[in-house]
Amino acid sequence: MSTTVFLAVLVAAFLHAGWNAVLKIRIEPLLAIGLVNGSAGLLGLVLMTQVGFPASASWPWLAASAVLHLFYALALSKAYERADMSLVYPIARGSAPLMTMAGSLVVVGDSLAPLAVVGIATLATGIALLALRGRRGLDGAAVNYALLTAFTISLYTLADGMGARAAGNPHAYIAGVFMLDGIICLAAVAWMRGIRGMQPMLTAVGPGLAGGAMAFGAYWIAVWAMTQAPIALVAAVRETSVLFAAVIAVVVLREPLMPHRIVSAVLIVSGLALIRSA
Repeated sequence: MSTTVFLAVLVAAFLHAGWNAVLKIRIEPLLAIGLVNGSAGLLGLVLMTQVGFPASASWPWLAASAVLHLFYALALSKAYERADMSLVYPIARGSAPLMTMAGSLVVVGDSLAPLAVVGIATLATGIALLALRGRRGLDGAAVNYALLTAFTISLYTLADGMGARAAGNPHAYIAGVFMLDGIICLAAVAWMRGIRGMQPMLTAVGPGLAGGAMAFGAYWIAVWAMTQAPIALVAAVRETSVLFAAVIAVVVLREPLMPHRIVSAVLIVSGLALIRSA
């Protein structure tokens, strides 16, 4: 992974933490996700007018990605209904790199240096520690939904990595991903809640547009990066968004700097260093 790609994926991680924070707006999580995805879909449509359609070889991957992103949105909304972001987000994002690494080695055929494997495992451990340390009486259903979210993340990451490579133009591919995702997600929300049930979304248009822009930018960078470096490495570095979220919690929200957060930060940074040096 080159320095340029490495730094770009860190920017994507920061944007990812930002759009997940938007899901805390005071409307139902399912509606918030629909609003964010719909906004990102509009940006995908605009981008497609500039870069055109992706090559037909990537269309099966696009279809698979659209379905997987829908399941991701549903699993994530269910997790957020049962637990706070501080629990759900680290479990989902910490487990995903390990699942993605296994998939990229077995299915995609990407090769990883042993040091990179150690780095991914170290990073994932640091992320998971943010969620699990010091908690009592964890909601089992919330944890299960968070793990299901991680599984869907790993699947759509692999699909989009392969799709972007097949498309020839990763920018055209990501435009198609977001356009389809926005349409399908909004249709699913309308079917589940009805048009009247979607009305609270109108009270959060501003944050929704901001979240959609951050989601679009974050994943655009990630998909491009997966055409430049092994998918598992990009997926792992992208999940440092959890570290950015923890820093925001301490610096901006004035939450206490607990010892386990320091240990987690050390593990995450150590994992990054191992990945970068592999």
